[in-house]
Amino acid sequence: MAKISLKNIIGKKNGNTTLLDAFIETTKADIRIEDESANFLAGNANAVKKHEQAVQTEEGLLGWVKGDEKTNLVASLLTLLAQKDLEKKKLGSEVLMLYQEVNMVFNFSDKLAQAIEPNAIANITLEQAMHLVRSSGGLVVLWDEGSKQLQVPAASGEDLFDKEKTIDQANLMLKIGLSGQSDIMSDLTKLKEAGIIKPVVQSLMYAALKVKHRVMGAIILASDKPAQYAAADLKFLTTLALQSSSAIESALLYEKNIREAREKEEAMRRLYEVTGKFVPYEFIGSLGHTVITDVKLGDQVEKIVTVLFTDIRDYTALSEKMTPEETFNFVCSYNEYLGPVIRRHNGFINQYLGDAIMALFPGGADDAVAAAIEIKKNIRQLNEKINPSTHYSIQIGIGMHTGPLIMGITGDKDRLDATTISDTVNTASRIESLTKYYKAGILLSDATLQQINYPENFHLRYLGKVQVKGKLEPVGIYECFSGGADVEIIAKEKTLSFFNDGMQYYLNKSFASAIDCFQAILEKHPEDKTTAFFLDSAIKHLQSGVPENWAGVVEMVNK
Repeated sequence: MAKISLKNIIGKKNGNTTLLDAFIETTKADIRIEDESANFLAGNANAVKKHEQAVQTEEGLLGWVKGDEKTNLVASLLTLLAQKDLEKKKLGSEVLMLYQEVNMVFNFSDKLAQAIEPNAIANITLEQAMHLVRSSGGLVVLWDEGSKQLQVPAASGEDLFDKEKTIDQANLMLKIGLSGQSDIMSDLTKLKEAGIIKPVVQSLMYAALKVKHRVMGAIILASDKPAQYAAADLKFLTTLALQSSSAIESALLYEKNIREAREKEEAMRRLYEVTGKFVPYEFIGSLGHTVITDVKLGDQVEKIVTVLFTDIRDYTALSEKMTPEETFNFVCSYNEYLGPVIRRHNGFINQYLGDAIMALFPGGADDAVAAAIEIKKNIRQLNEKINPSTHYSIQIGIGMHTGPLIMGITGDKDRLDATTISDTVNTASRIESLTKYYKAGILLSDATLQQINYPENFHLRYLGKVQVKGKLEPVGIYECFSGGADVEIIAKEKTLSFFNDGMQYYLNKSFASAIDCFQAILEKHPEDKTTAFFLDSAIKHLQSGVPENWAGVVEMVNK
């Protein structure tokens, strides 16, 4: 605020001039009015200077009135006019300061509205504080109720504070800004001795950050200049602190809500992952859902799928050679190995059945056959690496059938279960059991063969038909020998025409011709166990005879 002057008080543009002239004329005063530098301002420049009286206010000397005995009266009038002018200036200054404060609050609120992170709000607050109150440095400290420690989310200006010591000296800090008060500190000895502030700090003030009755922290400003902070500075800082406290509280609450939401989301994600290991996502997806929590009792869908069963041969005898723990670990390792292969070929395991698995292939029969081939090849390679003295070789059979299948949710309101209901499953299971009968590695039904888009990609042999219990029509069975060793595949491929001729003779009851074909194959490939099976069957039928209506159909009464 500019200092008032006597010249402006009695200037021509000021209404006080008329009042002063009238007063001098009425009192017939012979006076001379001068400013503080003795420059003539008004009255009689040639007045005799018998008396003189100073014109002054709380701001200091404004000038002089010199002349006759009326000097005191004129000086009193000028002092009164100067005091009124000073009060006007003070009022104007207060109005300006109030405007600045309102404008500051408005602008500050606008900035806070654009920030949602506590650290960002703290930085905006400190930036605004150091802009309004000239300071050399400052920081914002917050009290973390969870860790019972101080945090410094914002610091600015010169390096007047030691952040680490500020955090370590929480007890001392609790006595100032964290006490809930706002103040200008006159004695900085304890803070300097504790190393919280540097020795060059000359003045420090703080304003508490609090919401209702809870103290969150404080805004602290420091200056290395000799001039001390004033009450007006503290007022500005307190206003900022009060306004930013609510914003920081809201931001902390928002962060907490976001954190809790993420934790819940992560918990749900882990839950979905775990439940997805019990109920395949593909099963849930087939029912038209994306997550297991959407399923309900009675959900069902019918699809044409290829059902694949695998089973470890002679598992009972194998498990007798192991302890229960070794048996469990063996089965776990085996199942863990099969899962990725099934999924790699667009299938999913619907059930683990101890030493067996049941897998579904909704996409096509080609996927199921390709998966079976890879499983057989990998098992064969695994057995080649096994040390017979410490481990047991694994032999498996794989069977599959294609047909309609209902996938659905059954059970009751307190216990749900994902299940499949279809005669297709029973047929696939029985076909798998035929691998022991025919001494074959992979068997598939004629229904599966009809669903294969590219049968030429696989090595197949027709083995006749079987009558499955409960089925009216017999099921055609094919062996896929693509999973064997290269030598085996080549040998079976070279003798395929002999095998097909032999099967035709066999099914037409021409057992002698069938025997010739099968023997020719075994001379070239003695390890062909499936051919050996049909050779033995043909010899038995030739010796014992067969019923008149015999058509080569094998009746499967049991699995």
